Amino acid sequence: MNIIKRIFIGLLFMEAFTCVNASTSLTYSDMQKIQTTMYAISRYYVDTVNTDQMIDNAINGILENLDPHSKYIPKQEVQRMNEPLDGKFEGIGVMFQMMKDTLLVIQTISGGPSEKVGIRAGDRIVYVNDTTIAGVKMQNTDIMKKLRGPKGTPVHVKVLRRGVKELIDFKIIRDIIPIYSIDASYMVDKNIGYIKVNKFSETTMDEFNTAMKKLLSQGMKSLIIDLQDNGGGYLNTAVKLASCVLPANNLVVYSEGVAQPRETFTTIGSPLFEKGDIVVLVDESSASASEILSGCIQDWDRGLIVGRRTFGKGLVQKPIPLPDGSIIRLTTAQYYIPSGRCVQRPYKDNLKDYNKDLIERYNRGELMHEDSISFPDSLKYYTLKQKRPVYGGGGIMPDIFVPLDTTKYTKYHRNLAAKNVLNDFVLNYVEKKRSSLEATYQVKDEKKKEEGFKLFLQTFDITDDDMNKIKEAGDKEKVEFDEEQFNNSKSLIKKQIKAMIARDLWDVSEYYQIMNDENPIYKKGVEALQNKDLYKKGMAPKKR
Repeated sequence: MNIIKRIFIGLLFMEAFTCVNASTSLTYSDMQKIQTTMYAISRYYVDTVNTDQMIDNAINGILENLDPHSKYIPKQEVQRMNEPLDGKFEGIGVMFQMMKDTLLVIQTISGGPSEKVGIRAGDRIVYVNDTTIAGVKMQNTDIMKKLRGPKGTPVHVKVLRRGVKELIDFKIIRDIIPIYSIDASYMVDKNIGYIKVNKFSETTMDEFNTAMKKLLSQGMKSLIIDLQDNGGGYLNTAVKLASCVLPANNLVVYSEGVAQPRETFTTIGSPLFEKGDIVVLVDESSASASEILSGCIQDWDRGLIVGRRTFGKGLVQKPIPLPDGSIIRLTTAQYYIPSGRCVQRPYKDNLKDYNKDLIERYNRGELMHEDSISFPDSLKYYTLKQKRPVYGGGGIMPDIFVPLDTTKYTKYHRNLAAKNVLNDFVLNYVEKKRSSLEATYQVKDEKKKEEGFKLFLQTFDITDDDMNKIKEAGDKEKVEFDEEQFNNSKSLIKKQIKAMIARDLWDVSEYYQIMNDENPIYKKGVEALQNKDLYKKGMAPKKR
């Protein structure tokens, strides 16, 4: 075992014993038990022991019995975990898919290293630094290790391009590649703006401000903030985003724990959008910072929350670095939003089943029927202005509930997606027709990009012949055909294929502009902003 790590852990236990003994039951005898056990194993155990792995397992065993969110993160996972929230990584700047054991470039990052040297969408990368990556069934993670590397370092690739007989050699100098946290922003109609936030990262506010200013310049009067499937991120980013829609010095959240004094976070600066109507879209996968932002907006009666009850994570984790580069993310406090409620769902009585909560919600019918959701009066709180009842102890309950749509999302559709049938169809379709699609819809002309996409929305469609090809591809992948489910999912599959093609030709924003037409939560949010009576009804006090 790494001796530095062993010493550090011993010091960590000693610090815990001397500093917070009043709030724990840790004794000197407990520490002796740990030390004696480690000594006995290292001195007398029958076989050779991987002591590094043993200590990792010991730390995991301690933490996993505390709460659901205290975690040990090994050194090799720390950088990968931080990348999405840091908002950048170092690499060559391509989006790719594996297509029959070949790396197919879907997009090059605008202004990135690959675009600068002439890599194009549709290119197939066959060699990386003279190592064959085509036809060898490499994992995506292994390929990314070869393509990523420190800024300024070179990587040599050989590319197969449609219409070119020989492989093309490229030397790419790696650079910092941004990871975006705003998936989409566009005007729904002449008054309503829409912004999809996928995480709360370091770069989110710059992206959000850019999107807001653009929408305001286009005449935005009302705003939809989409936090569906947003698992959270940095608390400070959530506070800054709240500052865009609430007056300065409004409480956003405070944290407090047995060993942690109360820490308060309030809005700062002048809001970009202080008075217009707001709808926040949430679902059962909206968590942590998403719940702070949506709960804060609800508690101040600033806007409507539309969707389904959120995940229910209101615990604060503090990163504690270990000398070998690994870290402990230790829960130190709970979050409380302005009404005084904590959204953390219970875990102490049933820690092992904590992660099964979403399945239990489905089994109870909670995702389909609002009446299946109940909150005890002991967890009742009131919003700060209109005194509407709201509840803690299990996520944010929306003001307008939208049931899960189980009609179009059939087992047959899920299996097509799981077996990669839909994705493979899109890759083949775009690869064969890319030139004609780009010419027809003026994809490469920045001045006509918006006009071209509108034409795509109006005229492009997936034909019945295309649907038959998808069915045949499903048969080859042993996806059992069900005619009733096929017909139920047909419109969804067509819409999804169209959206995926749009994402390949343009970007993820165009994908959401198409797919949102199939999203009941989005449609109800738009309806609430277009129908003032529905908006007022959602903001009115409601018994639960």
